[in-house]
Amino acid sequence: MSIVKINVLTVPDEQREVLEKRFAARAGTVESSDGFEWFELLRPLEGTDTYLVYTRWRSEEDFQNWMSGRGRAAHAGGSADGAEGERPRPAASGATLWSFEVVQQAGPAGPAQS
Repeated sequence: MSIVKINVLTVPDEQREVLEKRFAARAGTVESSDGFEWFELLRPLEGTDTYLVYTRWRSEEDFQNWMSGRGRAAHAGGSADGAEGERPRPAASGATLWSFEVVQQAGPAGPAQS
């Protein structure tokens, strides 16, 4: 079964837009990676300053391969809000990586059969 990585990011209110724009600018950097299955950036609605970055991978090895290659490059590059070659200030004030193995899954049920 697949594995899930959830990056838990503490993002102050004034940095939310910055974080979301950075993720939008990196669109496509993970989707073509071998073993990649799914991505979601989850914005909190109320009561917390925690964003969740959800990725799903075929295996731990696929995730590690991405982290040591394209993932490292995606997290190290500069952007429009920083000088050339200078890494911009992080939008998150803290980050924790959670790892899970998928042991059960379900999707929506199809139309009822008669």
